[in-house]
Amino acid sequence: MSKFEKWLCIALLTIVATAPVLAAPDDAVPANSGAGSSAANAAEPAPNPAPLRPTPSVGSGNVTALLGILVMKGVLAPTEAKAIQGAVPGTEFQALVNVLSSKGLVSASDLASLATASPAPQPSAAAAPVNAALITPGTPSSPQAAKETKPAGPTVVPAIAPVRVIPVDPPSKDGLVAAFKLGPVKMTPYGFIKATLVHDSSDPRGDDFVLPGFLNADTGPTTDPAYHIKARSTRFGANLEWPDASPKLNVTGRIEGDFEGNFSRVDNRNVSAIRSSALSIRLAYTRLDYAASDKTDLYFEGGQDWLLYGSSVLPNILETTQVGAFFGSVYERSPQLQVGLVQKLGGSRNFKFSSAFAVSMPSEGNTPADATITSCSIPATFVPGTATTIGCTSAVTDGTANQLGYGERQGSDSNSLEYSARAVLQFQLDPAPGVAPAQIIASGFETHRGALVLHSAIAAPAGSSAATIAEYDAAKAAFPHGASTGSQGYGGQIAVQLPTRWATVVASAYRGGDLRFTFGGQTLSNFNDTGGLTNVITAPSIDRSSTVVFGTNAAGQIVVAPQRSVRAYGGFIQVGLPLSRWFNADPKGRHAGWTFYYTHGLDQVVHADFARAKDIGADGAGPYKSTLNAGTIFYKLNQWCTFGFEESLYSSYALPNDKGVYTPNTSVAGVPGRTWRDLRAEFGPIFTF
Repeated sequence: MSKFEKWLCIALLTIVATAPVLAAPDDAVPANSGAGSSAANAAEPAPNPAPLRPTPSVGSGNVTALLGILVMKGVLAPTEAKAIQGAVPGTEFQALVNVLSSKGLVSASDLASLATASPAPQPSAAAAPVNAALITPGTPSSPQAAKETKPAGPTVVPAIAPVRVIPVDPPSKDGLVAAFKLGPVKMTPYGFIKATLVHDSSDPRGDDFVLPGFLNADTGPTTDPAYHIKARSTRFGANLEWPDASPKLNVTGRIEGDFEGNFSRVDNRNVSAIRSSALSIRLAYTRLDYAASDKTDLYFEGGQDWLLYGSSVLPNILETTQVGAFFGSVYERSPQLQVGLVQKLGGSRNFKFSSAFAVSMPSEGNTPADATITSCSIPATFVPGTATTIGCTSAVTDGTANQLGYGERQGSDSNSLEYSARAVLQFQLDPAPGVAPAQIIASGFETHRGALVLHSAIAAPAGSSAATIAEYDAAKAAFPHGASTGSQGYGGQIAVQLPTRWATVVASAYRGGDLRFTFGGQTLSNFNDTGGLTNVITAPSIDRSSTVVFGTNAAGQIVVAPQRSVRAYGGFIQVGLPLSRWFNADPKGRHAGWTFYYTHGLDQVVHADFARAKDIGADGAGPYKSTLNAGTIFYKLNQWCTFGFEESLYSSYALPNDKGVYTPNTSVAGVPGRTWRDLRAEFGPIFTF
């Protein structure tokens, strides 16, 4: 920052600190109004680090006006200004000084001289409170009438702000307004209580959220319509801030959970399991920000947070359990270690650049399954052409118990980490009041999975012929210690968020392989490439979530068939319309909270990969593609209560068999077909806190 800007900050602080004292008697309110203070409370210079303690008569309106100027000049981010405005009444000026000091704009000597230059107020006069206006870039606040005591509401209906679960702007030092403290640690709870009535025209899996169609072979005699009333989307969390002596180091954190976990199976909840969903973790991380300069922030984060790939851009819809998963929206939350940079570039559009890199838990979403392994062997006394009894033994694996025990293991079995990164360019596209900055985003990830096969699992199933048993015995001999294989997961995304005063456009496009864990690729992960192999046999992986194939290649060697990632692509586009702003609604009235969104999403698997993954031959299969079309309207009754209504059409598509005929395993209401549809309606209130 230039010397002029630094001088400007000091000058503005001096003006704000002294203006109430120099005000004429007519500009003051009576001392018993609660806004004044006595001379005994005047500030005194303090030694280094010397927090400035201006007279309590410094009006919040003066601070608000100063905040508007500093935002317009690019000295403060809008989020920092709003955090200062939200400070405990009477402490806004000190909060501003702390932020400017942490940015290196105000030194200890500056604070001491400023405090000395601020004369004590007269006991009979006090500063007039000034109403706060909405602070946005390019629109500084203006002081209101001196004797106005009622806080003013917003001056403009805000434009639609995109959903941003990974913000660019770093948290400001001492910026958290604590609801309470745990020792020195500040904590502010947040969350929402949500209750919605849902009707699905087709719900073959019985869920209260939507998954692609054709995951079940049929829906029964009807399309299987269903009603649900759900409250388990209720969410709660807390923002945290730890103290640190360094003005350049800021330590923050977040913990968040919801009730969308497993349903209960204990004796006292068996009958009422449908309403007894478990509490589960969503987010739990800490973050250290280091202000290297007034324009550069470096940070480190550890814990469970949103994955850098995909999660930067999400649709704003009423259905918050899946948020368009497998219908064009890719995202995930995962344990990770992350480093990043936020660089202010300045300019009339307030450009900022942010980059981040993370190593995270290698995860694939291939969950353990139940399996029965039957091992049969040919007796050593077997004589070809004679009747022989073949002995078989069976072993049962409880996949549910394994999933409860370790979740999944194919990611960790790869013995590699998952890597993700993103880059964001943020700028003010529309300088109108109440408009959030725009973002252009690129993100990607790379990971691996591993499938292990025990030697004992290479076993011929019951009822196998002698020739088949011989093939298994040969494979068992070729892999005396068992076998392993695996595949790669990867993805790239380009996205934009373009808020304007008239509409907000959010769009995302992605492409990759094995996108199952990030909710892409129609739930598919990988397939066995058996091209060029003969005498093919199969064996289950150690967790029974994959089938591994053995075969003989052209050289006569018994090998493991390579596993390939199922490739997929898709994305979504959403247009949000601030209806109340369009019709010039009173920003303080009951009609200021009307918004409408239209969303279209697509998730599709590459045809060739789908045909091989599903082994399309005599039977067809689905889904290879799913689409979402949704209209959502929100009415914000007040700051805490919003009502939402969403009408959506979820569609999935199947492929026919090799003769072009749709088969019974892609049936709806007992009729084989190409398309499954769910016309879904959802309505209910959301109370935030």
